[in-house]
Amino acid sequence: MTQRPDLEAENARLRAGLATAERERDAARAEARAAGTSSPRGVPAGTARPGGFLGDPRLRAALGIATVGVIVFDMAGRVLEANDTFLAMSGYDRDDLALGRLTGATLVPPEWQAVSRRVIAELQARGRSDSTEREYLRRDGSRFWGLCAATRLDDGNGFEFIIDITDRRRTEEALRRSEARYRALFEAIDAGFCVIALRFDADGRAEDYRFLEVNPAFERHTGLTGAAGRWIRDLAPDHERHWFDLYGRVARTGESVRFVQPARALGDRWYEVHAFRVDPPEAHHVAVLFNDVTAQRRLEEALRGLNETLERQVAVRTAERDRIWQVSRDMLGVADAAGVWLSVNPAWTAALGWQPEEVVGRSSAWLEHPDDQDRTRDEIRRLAAGEPTLSFENRFRTRDGSYRTLSWRAVPFEGSLYCVARDVTDQRERAQRLVQAEEALRQSQKMEAVGQLTGGVAHDFNNLLTIIRSSVDFLRRPELPEARKRRYLDAVSDTVDRAAKLTGQLLAFARRQALAPEVFDVVARLQGVADMLDTVTGARIRVVTEGPDRPCFVRADLSQFETALINMAVNARDAMEGEGTLTLAVACGAEKPEIRGHAAARGPFAAISLTDTGTGMSPAVIDKIFEPFFTTKEVGKGTGLGLSQVFGFAKQSGGDVDVASRVGQGSTFILYLPEVAAPAEPGRAAPADEGMAPARAGQRVLLVEDNVGVGRFAAQILGDLGYVATWVTNAEAALDVLGEDAAYDAVFSDVVMPGMGGIELAKTLRRRHPGLPVLLTSGYSHVLAQEGSHGFPLLHKPYSAEQLSRMLASAIGQRRPAAPGGPVSGPAP
Repeated sequence: MTQRPDLEAENARLRAGLATAERERDAARAEARAAGTSSPRGVPAGTARPGGFLGDPRLRAALGIATVGVIVFDMAGRVLEANDTFLAMSGYDRDDLALGRLTGATLVPPEWQAVSRRVIAELQARGRSDSTEREYLRRDGSRFWGLCAATRLDDGNGFEFIIDITDRRRTEEALRRSEARYRALFEAIDAGFCVIALRFDADGRAEDYRFLEVNPAFERHTGLTGAAGRWIRDLAPDHERHWFDLYGRVARTGESVRFVQPARALGDRWYEVHAFRVDPPEAHHVAVLFNDVTAQRRLEEALRGLNETLERQVAVRTAERDRIWQVSRDMLGVADAAGVWLSVNPAWTAALGWQPEEVVGRSSAWLEHPDDQDRTRDEIRRLAAGEPTLSFENRFRTRDGSYRTLSWRAVPFEGSLYCVARDVTDQRERAQRLVQAEEALRQSQKMEAVGQLTGGVAHDFNNLLTIIRSSVDFLRRPELPEARKRRYLDAVSDTVDRAAKLTGQLLAFARRQALAPEVFDVVARLQGVADMLDTVTGARIRVVTEGPDRPCFVRADLSQFETALINMAVNARDAMEGEGTLTLAVACGAEKPEIRGHAAARGPFAAISLTDTGTGMSPAVIDKIFEPFFTTKEVGKGTGLGLSQVFGFAKQSGGDVDVASRVGQGSTFILYLPEVAAPAEPGRAAPADEGMAPARAGQRVLLVEDNVGVGRFAAQILGDLGYVATWVTNAEAALDVLGEDAAYDAVFSDVVMPGMGGIELAKTLRRRHPGLPVLLTSGYSHVLAQEGSHGFPLLHKPYSAEQLSRMLASAIGQRRPAAPGGPVSGPAP
């Protein structure tokens, strides 16, 4: 409320300015009548002259205050004129004023309409209204508070000024709420509370204090009634001196104090007190928060009496403790905060061979193993800081020079460290032997798994190599008929494809396969795979598909997806021993549950499940089902990579695979893949195999290959395809060649090379030669598996001459000619 005197003065100043303006206007009218002039015909009396009442420059100057809004209104509540300040307050503009949008209905909230009508009534009755504080509506519906005063002009209209006091009202409301909270706390607090004013004598010593405020709990804690406004000497003449000295020091210095003191004059009570200075220092006001702890003090006195009775019991307990100290097989000891032993029991001699007098008075540093000394010092410091030791191990030297492992528990108490140690040397040695045995078992299991893998892979590759070797031997015969030549060449080509597929399966299991993700409908693809499963599962297994009527899209490598489904179907076929029902289903918008300790995810996920009616699996088999090399088949009949490929593909695609099974009740495998939005356009079918795509005359290719055999063969293929090939063995040499001669049509580079790799080379060429096509090739790359090919075309090894010719021709064909005078633009990433 501190702003009201300023507002009242502003009110008076405005009224004085208004009166002056009215006197000057009356004088001007009188002069006009004396000169024989009158108002223009047809203009009613009281109507504002052109420019309005506020258009008078002298009045406008008098009211030119940026914080004061002014309006002129008729008795119906319509605003006729307003200064810029009021328009800014209310959010309206001059157009709104001219259109008559400023009225009592639009500016005054419903609950303030009665006050507005009362102001108009006062103007009509006595020509002016009292100052009021009320709310106004802005154009946007928000509100502001205004301090208002109005007077009636001689033309019958009302003149009102409004000062925006919104901030003041908010401050007052915040203060009111704060005071209400303080008062509620003051009234509700269980502790006694009071504010006192100290009185000092001529020597500056506190001689009395008066209670300014007391809370309801004050009387309960002190027994004093009607204390507010009275002096303590009047209420308790024998009040102890120490209370005045303590409160006087707080009032003088401003330092708060906490203490427990008796008050004999208040019924022989004890109080726990917190006193602190409040208000200006010269007021000598102190706030006191206190609790009656008389019952607690009396209990303490009773406990002291009881202690005397307990001394005899303590002596008995001490004798028992001494016996425990002497006969305990654990090493007991008491040390000071620095770790110096104050006493140790005889078990030290039994465990380490040292006599107690050799240990007491020294720290244990001379006994500790050198590798344990820093850890031991740190633990002692934590103990000295008050943290108990629940489990700590170190090694102490015995008299014969060997070391024993000790497990410690210790607690700090009253500056001393109470410690218990147990010799766990034998236990730790047994545990170490067990760990070594378990590690040996794991290594044995790994070697067995590697043996399984080696047997399966060697079996498959030897079969493939047999076909290739036999075919090559026959192809060397000069008299071999052309038909048989083609047959052997086709056999070699098919065998290479099978070897590449086996290699891809190994890479997929290791999650090192370079995927080619695309968006496809799993519902449609599942149906497509189901249609061809008869050739995999056999005629005695019935394949059933279940899925939603709508498409469900995921982004993954389609080939690997189909391979994963076939691997799970083969696993189900073997579990059903060739006869039963295999159900393939898709659920869209699914959540991925917690799987093998990995957190659940809300998704949405596409859940592709395969359920068989086979023999099921035990929990022990389920725990290992996705492990590398694990298989229940005989050696040579499987590599154990089928389900591992499923696991690797799922993880690499951002999903997971789960399995549920019970012995005798079949199994269900569920593949979770992240669901994505439908593609904007349906994917185009891959172009048909069009055979060789020979080079145009003179086209140059820079070949980057570090392997000599592969490099020579690739250069030969490029030459046979009609390209002019330049072969370098590393990326750095390729950059040097292009730095001297950039007139190449394409770069064909391996990915994995010493030094700079193929991807980094391609990125560098994209920056330096943006129009130069780059074709990458690799049989394996962890970079490709983790990051992809970064938009560059990738040819997987092993590749055929036809594949190389098509992809190289495609890459060169996408090269756009540069604009005249500009660089050559490259393929879109």
